[in-house]
Amino acid sequence: MKDDRAWMQLAIREARKGLGRTSPNPCVGAVVVKNNRLIATGFHAKAGTPHAEVHALRAAGAKARGATIYVTLEPCSHTGRTPPCTQAILAAGIKRVVVGMLDPNPLVAGGGCKTLGAHGVAVTQGVLAEECSSLNRPFIKHITTGLPWVIMKGGMSLDGRLALASGQCSWITNEQSRRQVHRLRDRVDAILIGSETALCDDPVLTTRLSGRNKGKDPLRVILDTALRLPVSAKMLQQGSSAPTWIFCGPDADAKRAEALARAGAIIKQVRLTDAGQLDLEAVLCELGRAQLTSVLVEGGSRVHGAFLRANLVDEVQIFVAPIFLGSDGVPLVDTLGLQQVADAPRFSPTKVRRFGNDVLIEGLIEK
Repeated sequence: MKDDRAWMQLAIREARKGLGRTSPNPCVGAVVVKNNRLIATGFHAKAGTPHAEVHALRAAGAKARGATIYVTLEPCSHTGRTPPCTQAILAAGIKRVVVGMLDPNPLVAGGGCKTLGAHGVAVTQGVLAEECSSLNRPFIKHITTGLPWVIMKGGMSLDGRLALASGQCSWITNEQSRRQVHRLRDRVDAILIGSETALCDDPVLTTRLSGRNKGKDPLRVILDTALRLPVSAKMLQQGSSAPTWIFCGPDADAKRAEALARAGAIIKQVRLTDAGQLDLEAVLCELGRAQLTSVLVEGGSRVHGAFLRANLVDEVQIFVAPIFLGSDGVPLVDTLGLQQVADAPRFSPTKVRRFGNDVLIEGLIEK
């Protein structure tokens, strides 16, 4: 129905208010409607707090009786940190529930809709399902695989270079693009770089937004097989509340590990591949076990290549600046060892946006 789609669009806008704040829970929005008039709205703000349905029903009060509630994700039917939302819906006297997408959580997986239907509530499923699921790609992947959603981010020249051959650290993209990167950092659980980038750029890896919302710092992840990061690194010498995890190999120097731990880092040992590199799937498993549902891979070239070779990238966000750096510059992606074009990682562009003279290309990797 046309009205159902319009009201679900409003629920989706509500859900977006929780982006970057609900992990490991999904972003969910809810809208209570009666006689085709808006009664109340609500969204899930943080894991452990009331869900979107509860916020909307509380705001609606007695007016919820006999009304319809639109929810971007199937209402839960189990007790977790909070009571079942199906219980709150039934207690409020809602007569119809319109659901955007079913919950992939095995503890729900259609159970919420079945519970409501069994109690005489009319249930409509699948309204703007694709739009609703796109909000929660990290949640969906994590709840079904235990792994976080991986976004590969890069800022490159028109000829695909991250930096000059000299390794000189300077901005390629413009200020508008950099602001967008900080908005992206604000919405992910972790940010990951390799040791070469850490040593060359000495970044702080924080979120810096202007205005009242200064942003949320993601957990910092450094891939540093031999623990080369100095204890004086800026990311270890700042007041961010987010921790810094350093992944190293099993044979990394114990004294280096102790020194970095004293400086505030959390050292994580993982197995190596046959090529002597950190096993990236083991890294992602460790992040997933910590309930981190999304990770922003910011490079550099070797890290990008390693993630692509291992088929571990889910999404790409590439900023392209209108300059040339030459074939001697540092490429966006290290060698992939491809034998034919058909084997190349491909992505489906979902959006192309301009930030000043820069262009941002966003897409999902074709699996």
